[in-house]
Amino acid sequence: MARYRNPVLAGCHPDPGVCRFGDEFVLVTSSFEYLPGLPVHVSRDLVEWQQVGHAIERPGQLDLAGLESSRGLFAPSVRVIGDRLVVVCTVVGPDDGSWPGRTGHFAVTATDARGPWSDPVWIDGVGGIDPCLTVDGDRLWLTGTRPAADARWAGQTDVWLVELDPTTFQPLGVPTVIWGGAMIGAVWAEGPRILSRPGGGWMLLAAEGGTAGEHAVCVAYGDELTGPYVSDPGNPRLSHRELGRRGEFAAVGHADLVQDATGAWWATVLATRPVAAGDGGVREGLLGRETCLVPVEWEDGRPLFAPGVGRVQREVSTAGGGAPPAAAPLVVAGFGAGALDLAWTGVGRHPVEFAELEADGVLTLRGGGEPAEVGPRSFLGRRLPGERVDVSVTIRVPPGSAGRGGLLLRVSERALLELSVDAGGVVQCLRLTPGERSVLATGSASGSGEARLELSIDGLGGRASVDGALLTEVDLTELAPEAGRDFVGAWVGPIAVGPPSEVVTASDFRLVVRP
Repeated sequence: MARYRNPVLAGCHPDPGVCRFGDEFVLVTSSFEYLPGLPVHVSRDLVEWQQVGHAIERPGQLDLAGLESSRGLFAPSVRVIGDRLVVVCTVVGPDDGSWPGRTGHFAVTATDARGPWSDPVWIDGVGGIDPCLTVDGDRLWLTGTRPAADARWAGQTDVWLVELDPTTFQPLGVPTVIWGGAMIGAVWAEGPRILSRPGGGWMLLAAEGGTAGEHAVCVAYGDELTGPYVSDPGNPRLSHRELGRRGEFAAVGHADLVQDATGAWWATVLATRPVAAGDGGVREGLLGRETCLVPVEWEDGRPLFAPGVGRVQREVSTAGGGAPPAAAPLVVAGFGAGALDLAWTGVGRHPVEFAELEADGVLTLRGGGEPAEVGPRSFLGRRLPGERVDVSVTIRVPPGSAGRGGLLLRVSERALLELSVDAGGVVQCLRLTPGERSVLATGSASGSGEARLELSIDGLGGRASVDGALLTEVDLTELAPEAGRDFVGAWVGPIAVGPPSEVVTASDFRLVVRP
């Protein structure tokens, strides 16, 4: 692990929680409205990660139907309790409470990262978000955050702690506030973790500033797990906030710490990659928040993130070596071998509810709702894995069908690009951004109801092509996630729109990340 490149998990993999379980590291990230949810990755070296499943892996385990984008499964953490992995997470609904589904904290468990994972055990009587477990001998504790009860400024947030019954995961008392932020005026303390501190005592690790340009990693120390906690005088311990959008990474925060078998410490953090916009400015790209890795050392009992550098770097050398070798281009060909591969997800419902992969590799999609509406949509998507990507698929819409099929680039129901064909061979490229719906171009497929659709993405621009011919240039700037509006980056994949009784087929899917 002397040389590696960030991000170690490209594409929308925010809020990473990590632990060591036997000979493997296990990492879980947020997935919001997508199902299966909470992707589970394993690694032997913290750099090369393999997705092995999802903590929310099957229909009936958890219901997210009807949720808007950037709601759902927020900020999981993963810890080892005895011989089990335990993931705790929060289901977040709309602010007005109008969603009828179950919200709040829950735990799921497994004896192997590959599953099976248990049904959720709901943790009653505890509000807020971003839960994390801490084991202290035979006692189990849960920490999280919530808006301050008597807030003195907007965004003031409290970190709380409560003991849980280690068998039932139910609170044994009332949550107690243990920290109110790094300083007066600090906002949005998030993702708290309480960790045993080398040399004795405890360290509270938390994000602050909101998960955008002011994001930061802060720490506080306590002699007892229950506090009191005193902020590190050097907070924040890691941030790119003073770089604005001029660094390779921005919005750095939401750290978790893990120790490897040699005794070395590492931190997983989330970060975004700013890209050039068409107006000459710089803004967040389509990928959203990705998972990065930084080494951690201890000096006078305090953590040094990326020691000697204090930055999340694109290329990291931890043992004096040179730059890592160039990464091989990522190529995804097809939908899976015999079954959908683990990267494919649906919006608010599992792919098995609307998609079927045939033995010949052809995907059948039953019709679903409009991609701009909140409802049972038939979108089979996967995270956009790079800033420069070519993605293509052959879509066939049966004669006489009232529906359409296509390729969808989706950030939310308010921000998307659709390239689609109907049964008559009419092709359209539609862009939806907050406050605007634009048909950018129309055309005709070379065959009736069948077309090879391709999106070529380069940062915040791109091209839409049909049957090998350019249809239109596209500006994707307004699709990029906005702070406070979108917590989710872009997904891409085939979609079917129309009555559920009708089907669209997709074949020869191909995705290539260009260097």
